[in-house]
Amino acid sequence: MAETSNKRTELSELGEFGLIEHLTNDIKLKNKSTLKGIGDDAAVLDYGNKVALLSTDLLIEGVHFDMSYTPLKHLGYKTAVVNFSDIAAMNGIPKQITVSIAVSNRYSVEALEEFYNGLLFACERYGVDLVGGDTSSCPHGMFVSVSVVGEAEKDKVVYRKGAKEYDLVCVTGDLGAAYMGLLLLEREKQVFQSDPTMQPDLSGHDYILERHLKPEARTDIVEQLQKAGILPTSMIDISDGLASEILHICKNSEVGCSLYEDKLPIDVAMATMAEELNISAVTAAMNGGEDYELLFTIVQKDYEKLKEIPGITVIGHITAKNEGINLVSNDGKLIPITAQGWNHWREKNDREVEGDKGQEK
Repeated sequence: MAETSNKRTELSELGEFGLIEHLTNDIKLKNKSTLKGIGDDAAVLDYGNKVALLSTDLLIEGVHFDMSYTPLKHLGYKTAVVNFSDIAAMNGIPKQITVSIAVSNRYSVEALEEFYNGLLFACERYGVDLVGGDTSSCPHGMFVSVSVVGEAEKDKVVYRKGAKEYDLVCVTGDLGAAYMGLLLLEREKQVFQSDPTMQPDLSGHDYILERHLKPEARTDIVEQLQKAGILPTSMIDISDGLASEILHICKNSEVGCSLYEDKLPIDVAMATMAEELNISAVTAAMNGGEDYELLFTIVQKDYEKLKEIPGITVIGHITAKNEGINLVSNDGKLIPITAQGWNHWREKNDREVEGDKGQEK
C-alpha cells in the first residue's frame, strides 16, 4: 500500500490560484479535440471549422453575493453576464448556457422567478439560449452553477498567452466603479445594522451601483475588433482587478509590461466615491475587480485601426520579461505590480483595497 502523509496543508497557504495550479498541474489532455484545457478564461474544443468555448462558474451566497442588498433579478442577470464575459475574453461569442441552483426553504417560488427573469433577460439581450440545468435543495442560502458555451473561428481564438515585446496594452471602458459600488452598499448595510431606523442613502450613485449589481459583458468590443480587422495577441476579462489580470497575461506570455498611471480610465463617479471613502482612485482601479471589461494587447501597427473604436484606452506596452511588471507613476517612478486576487480562504477577508481585494467571480 502507498504510504500516506500526515501533513495537513491549509487552503489559505495556497490561495485560490495556487490551489487550482496544485490540483491541476499534472492533468494530461487525452483528446485531440481538446485544444485548450485548464488555465484560461474558457476551454477550447475543436469541432470542425469553428471551435467551441466552454467555461463554468460557481456562485455562493455569502461569498460572491450578499442578498441583503442584491435584488434577485439583478443577481440572475449578473450570473449570466459574468459567464458571457469569459467567452468574450477568448474573442468568442456566447451561444448557450446551463444553470443549476440549490436553495434553502428560505426562498419562495416567487423569489426564484425573479432570479430567472433576470437570467432570461440577459439571455435575450445577448442572444444566448438557456438549454438546461438542475435544481436541488440545500441547508442554507443559495448556490448557483453556470456553464456557458460559445463559438469562435479556429484561427481567431485569443489566449492569455501571446503578448510580445512592444505590443500595446489596451482596456475597455473604465475601472474601479464596480468596487466603489460594492463599498457603498457595504457601508450603508453597516449603517443600517447599527441603527435600523436609518434608511440607506444611495442617491446620486446610480453609475457605480449599476456597475456592481448589473455589469455587462463586452461582446460588443469583440464584434468591433473583428470588423476593424484587429486580432488581439492576448486577452482576458477583468474580474479580479487590472493588477491581477495583467499578471496573468505577463506570466502566460513570459513578458513584462509598463502601465501608466495617467492613462488608467477612471470615471468621475468612481473617483468621487473613492475620495469620499479616503481610498486612492488609482489603487481602486488597479485592484477593485468585477469590472468585466476586457484587457488585451495588440501589435503596434493595429493602433490606427484601434483608435477608431470608441471606449478603448491604451494604458501601456509590453516589455521584455527582465524589465518586470510595473506601474509608471505620474512622477516617473516604477512601482512593481503585485496582486493576490480574491482568496476565498484568507483568514481576514476584510475587503480593504490595498493589496488587491478584487472579488473572484
